[in-house]
Amino acid sequence: MTNEGLYEKIQEAAGAVRERSGMEPSVGIILGTGLGKLAEAVDVDRRIPYEEIPHFPLSTVESHDGRLLLGSLAGREVVAMQGRFHLYEGYTAVQAAFPVRVMNALGAEVLLVSNAAGGMSPYHTPGELLLIEDHINLQGDNPLIGPNDERLGPRFPDMSAPYSPRLNALARELALEERIPLHRGVYVAVVGPNLEPRAEYRFLKGIGGDVVGMSTVPEVIAAVHMGMEVMAISVITDRCLPDALEPVAIEKIFEAAARAEPSLTRLMTRVVERL
Repeated sequence: MTNEGLYEKIQEAAGAVRERSGMEPSVGIILGTGLGKLAEAVDVDRRIPYEEIPHFPLSTVESHDGRLLLGSLAGREVVAMQGRFHLYEGYTAVQAAFPVRVMNALGAEVLLVSNAAGGMSPYHTPGELLLIEDHINLQGDNPLIGPNDERLGPRFPDMSAPYSPRLNALARELALEERIPLHRGVYVAVVGPNLEPRAEYRFLKGIGGDVVGMSTVPEVIAAVHMGMEVMAISVITDRCLPDALEPVAIEKIFEAAARAEPSLTRLMTRVVERL
């Protein structure tokens, strides 16, 4: 998929979703690693497999179910991605961001994102949360490459504050109320799928990164392009300290995400409630 004819593909996909559900969601949620339980908190109106939505990619990653959920959460109509897409699966940034554009076409003006990330600070402990304040894109791709359609957004969107200061302030306030530890920092997006060697962790920390992961940035860029308000939280799943680096199995990453799940679900639900 390229940006050629993108607007028409978005409308076709959104139309197929509307045929299945009459809901008008104001909030889009990406249920990345660590937010699986939030799907259980949604009063679901429709579950639509990705393969039944025109132009949607298919999720190939373990723990990503591959369904679009429409329903209510904390009194608001929401649309949620149960499974996302990564460049390491062979998709382009345009494809990875496509579902976010469809959520916006359905009415979502706010995007809430979660992901799994490696913590590059000695103060980070697996199972803790980090509120993303900015990002560094090292994926070598961008969902805006190609022809720009002004119906979606401007050719040169401003990215001085891709993560909403208003929503981040709300998340910090609610984390204090709920007594949930919440770090703050910069997310570095790499392609993956391998975890990084010591030299790369040194480099990523040296250029200003606090956590590193393999998703989120294409989706956020597309959301900002369309004028959406974005908040994103990383689940810290492993310690990426180059001078004390130990091998990590994917099972350990899933275990850390599971420990964070109740806190992340509670915080995200409170944010939706207070929007």
